[in-house]
Amino acid sequence: MSGRTWTLVGADGLPYESDNPGALGGNARNPRDRIYGRLDCGSARAALARGGYAEHRVFFADEATAVAAGFRPCGTCLRPAYAVWRASRDAGA
Repeated sequence: MSGRTWTLVGADGLPYESDNPGALGGNARNPRDRIYGRLDCGSARAALARGGYAEHRVFFADEATAVAAGFRPCGTCLRPAYAVWRASRDAGA
């Protein structure tokens, strides 16, 4: 073991140190824009390349944790999960 740790966000929305890197990345800029997605997401990579996004980047161990922390799925890299989220949001409106 290298002794390296990663900072992840837990289900409570608070950061914690982990011996394992996150499986998903997210944007925690503000409550309305809390999005999670795959680490290889083209949309996230483009946003990172434009700048201004890295400072709001967060990481999650898994999808259940991201959802519990109040994040929604990315409409680009997680289209099926996003469609379910969108339908449930629209039904509750």
